[in-house]
Amino acid sequence: MAKGIKIAPAKGKLGILTPGMGAVATTFIAGVLAINKKLANPVGSLTQMGTIRLGKRTDNRNPEIKKFVPLTPLKKIVFGGWDIFKDNAYEAAVNANVLDHRLLEKVKKELSAIKPMKAVFDRKYVKKLDGPHVKTGKTKMDLAKAVMRDIKKFKKDNDCERLVMVWCGSTEIYIKPGKVHATLAALEKGLESNHKDIPPSLIYAYAALKSGVPYANGAPNLSCDCGAMVELAKKEGVPIAGKDFKTGQTLMKTILAPGFKARHLGIRGWFSTNILGNRDGEVLDDPDSFKAKEVSKLSVLDQILEPEKYPELYGDLYHKVRINYYPPHGDNKEGWDQIDIFGWLGYPMQIKIDFLCRDSILAAPIVLDLALFLDLAHRSEMSGIQEWLSFYLKSPQTAPGLPPQHDIFMQLMKLKNVLRHLKGEELITHLGLEYYD
Repeated sequence: MAKGIKIAPAKGKLGILTPGMGAVATTFIAGVLAINKKLANPVGSLTQMGTIRLGKRTDNRNPEIKKFVPLTPLKKIVFGGWDIFKDNAYEAAVNANVLDHRLLEKVKKELSAIKPMKAVFDRKYVKKLDGPHVKTGKTKMDLAKAVMRDIKKFKKDNDCERLVMVWCGSTEIYIKPGKVHATLAALEKGLESNHKDIPPSLIYAYAALKSGVPYANGAPNLSCDCGAMVELAKKEGVPIAGKDFKTGQTLMKTILAPGFKARHLGIRGWFSTNILGNRDGEVLDDPDSFKAKEVSKLSVLDQILEPEKYPELYGDLYHKVRINYYPPHGDNKEGWDQIDIFGWLGYPMQIKIDFLCRDSILAAPIVLDLALFLDLAHRSEMSGIQEWLSFYLKSPQTAPGLPPQHDIFMQLMKLKNVLRHLKGEELITHLGLEYYD
């Protein structure tokens, strides 16, 4: 067995901070509290329910991941965040109407004690929302420093050893990376001059990294996905991961498309439409916010199918994505997919999917896993982009010029091999020839 990486122990409490304390954040927080009270199981969480194979298949070494690597126990986690509304976590969870009220009543005391800090917010970047609980400052740098003060105070008040920040806020308008995002010096100058292409999510990311706090971006916002943030992450020795939680329809695409490609089945068209009625659906009703989500969703099939290598199978693929705001559904998102495939001799076939999913239920365990794995990475002195966490993200952040890996099975293999590497275990290639030599 090779020598592993020195990993600092997970001593003391871990604070998980979420910009945005709406449906996703409160579902995540209430869920961890309920799990700690043994009211439910952490279904959907790789860190809590997953195992990892070590050595040969015949060795029968398959420990739980949470016992294999030193992750922070759920009982050692404390929660905080920011929101444009004053509602405490219990009130916000009730308003989100994701979880059964009988369950919420059992964790009401703990949820009610979690009150949001004033948010950094500007309607120019999220046109469909507005709220009174917001910070003010002359410059965006002033706002970033205010968030840094919040971070410092939260850590002290809650006696935390370490912190992680996971963006759980809304999708901002699409912003293409420009000169202000290219270098740390340019970004800091832009913060001082209130540059129009620096949205609130980027202010939070900057504040987190300057405070030595790992940061994950759960929306398709620019956030940490630019040269300046990568430079700052490396400078401060802090890990980052982004972007956009991989939950409903895109999750299905990253499961199905690798299977079609593996069997060399052609695809002529893939039409996807969604209806949802939560705050996310309302925000995405704005074309500028939808553009950011559309770019995130559309990139998946191209990267998996590689039409430039297989033009006969995928060269003429028509891929369309639609999101429709439909209030009666609330957080219960419905995703319809019409997939027109063809097989031997070009004969056509069809696949139709109606995925009746729950957006925040799928996102909550992602928030937990990203936070725990980023904390592990930080204690392992890993910094910058953590591509091994692509498993959780729609539009994985990678080194400049490096195509992301979207195949969920390849992503899981990469994630587990990183864990094996950290502990000095043999990496698994699944070659399997040793069983037959």
